[in-house]
Amino acid sequence: MKIIGIVLFILFGFGAIAQSYTSYITGDEGDVEVQPVPGIVLMGGAGEQDDAMKWFLERVNGGDVLVIRASGSDGYNDYLFSDLGVQVNSVETIVWNSAEASEDPYVLQQLANAEGIWMAGGDQWDYVSYWRDNEVEDLINNLLNVIGGPVGGISAGMAVLGGNYFTAQYGTVYSDESLANPYNNWLHYGHNDFLAANYLENVITDTHYDDPDRRGRHVTFMARMHTDFGTHPLGIACDEYAAVCIDADGIAWCFGEFPDYDDYIYFLRPNCEEPIGPEDCSLGNPLEWNRNHAAIKCCRFGGTVEGDNYFDLKDWLTSNGGEWQTWYVENGSLEIIEDGQEPDCALGILNREFEVLNVYPSPASDQFRIDSPTSDVLQIVDASGRLTREITLAPGTTTISCSDWSSGYYLLSLKKSGASGKITVKD
Repeated sequence: MKIIGIVLFILFGFGAIAQSYTSYITGDEGDVEVQPVPGIVLMGGAGEQDDAMKWFLERVNGGDVLVIRASGSDGYNDYLFSDLGVQVNSVETIVWNSAEASEDPYVLQQLANAEGIWMAGGDQWDYVSYWRDNEVEDLINNLLNVIGGPVGGISAGMAVLGGNYFTAQYGTVYSDESLANPYNNWLHYGHNDFLAANYLENVITDTHYDDPDRRGRHVTFMARMHTDFGTHPLGIACDEYAAVCIDADGIAWCFGEFPDYDDYIYFLRPNCEEPIGPEDCSLGNPLEWNRNHAAIKCCRFGGTVEGDNYFDLKDWLTSNGGEWQTWYVENGSLEIIEDGQEPDCALGILNREFEVLNVYPSPASDQFRIDSPTSDVLQIVDASGRLTREITLAPGTTTISCSDWSSGYYLLSLKKSGASGKITVKD
């Protein structure tokens, strides 16, 4: 292993300036060019789930792995390079010592060259403040949506992979204070302004879910998402030694050591048989998300070493090996009913905002088509969350030119109905 730049001191009379990052490299220091396979890994914390990490490494396809973090050192290098038995060209860990690392040419080049990016645990506010709204964010999104390579994270690294995420800007927040006042000072979250992982646009994640105290705050975040932005709020959570691996088709494979251990993964969605959203989510009042004691449906899975239990993120309904629960909040108190009742979405209340636009082809280079059932205004948002265009659609198929667009990933939504889609544009 070669260590680069652990300490670089430039003396100026009374002080010294340390290098903004520390790099540790194991394996071949030269860049190798291979085509990785898309994938997203969400890992709950405390310790790595080996089988999920192998799934991640296999998608790197013999390329280069970059571990990014804001604390710690090289603990991942040997583990990912040799301990798991999956061959990669190299594993490099870059530790941010300051925000200036996000502008360093070497750091940005290594991000651009990576076939797989892993975000370690730590303080997620460091990650948000160091990586959001700069080229680091752009390069991670480029791997996710243009190159098509695996990106994963554990604990804080998992927390920032949802389209919505708890920032931890003011420290942690607990379930009792969240349920008692959904707009308390600590419950601060980001909304579609950072990473743009496929299938996670309307998702907020939570980690270390073995502690039941996480569940109330997680539900409160979902209530805020609907109240603040009118989104169809969704949640994914993992116990500390469980992991979710999401493939390019939106199938979320569940890894852990169940039934030997209670390694659970949770998928939360509003109950499609009831009106969506809380009855009362307001400043200073207890959260009320009741809906006849049936507001939220949760499909819980035991993660296995084979990862054969799965949940389909295309419809948030199809599953194998899961058990359904009903959750609701009454006067600031979260209640969970283990009833095993899958929601009947064919007969229930349909929410147009969860419908998906038919957008093709993707990726596109010169133009793409979009099928819209009604006249509506199409809003186009780039990967950084900026609204770039509004286009009025007629019912039927509309052809849209994208020849002058910058390459990248764009979110599309209809202004009135909320139906959504996505398009990847290449040069």
